[in-house]
Amino acid sequence: MKPVAIFRFAPTEGPAFFADWLTTQGIPWTEVRIDQGEPVPQSAVAFSGIGMMGGPMSVNDPLPWIGPLLELIRDADRSGVPVIGHCLGGQLMSRAFGGEVGVNRSGGEAAKEIGWHSATPTAAPEARDWFGTSAPFDVFQWHGETFSVPPGAARLASSPLCTNQAFSRGPHIGMQFHVEMDEPTIDVWCRSGAGEVAEALAGPRPGGVQSADQVHLLTAERLPRMRTVTDRIYRRWTSGLRRD
Repeated sequence: MKPVAIFRFAPTEGPAFFADWLTTQGIPWTEVRIDQGEPVPQSAVAFSGIGMMGGPMSVNDPLPWIGPLLELIRDADRSGVPVIGHCLGGQLMSRAFGGEVGVNRSGGEAAKEIGWHSATPTAAPEARDWFGTSAPFDVFQWHGETFSVPPGAARLASSPLCTNQAFSRGPHIGMQFHVEMDEPTIDVWCRSGAGEVAEALAGPRPGGVQSADQVHLLTAERLPRMRTVTDRIYRRWTSGLRRD
């Protein structure tokens, strides 16, 4: 079986539990470290699937790898190679499929989501297929931008502060939230993102932002609960991997 290609865009935003889960399932994977200058592969058929992690940059930034990666996502779609995107990865998928990415707004003002929040599945039948539930579920968030649902895709989930939390398009799923989190990654983000959190808490829309103390307090309870949905999403996604 060909490996799943996992794209890393920042050293602190690696595959975390996503890679652990693939390994436990006996699914090979390889990491493409964009943050270290590794080139974007030209063809998707070298892989059984393509996974993309988060990152602090914007899809709208003039970075040299964004154009080639958008084309790789479109090539994967043409070639029947499933794509999964976490946060920035989901935003890249939206852009590749004809959607837009911009500042997340609530009530007309910019609004960040940082920490533990809930996402609510939509009534779309695809939502129950991907999440295994119609009830709200716990997810980890860290974003200030969001995506539109691209043409031909189904909106899967929303939250009070962010209308588009996830979408699917055939075998592909793009998520605004982070289901790949583990405790070491959460700890690193809370430390490296302390300045961003402090600035957001002092801003006009702090309601979606949790302090590091709040995040750590909630992690013991909510991380195991999120893993149930994570397992469902990853099982659904890997069922579409190319097996040739």
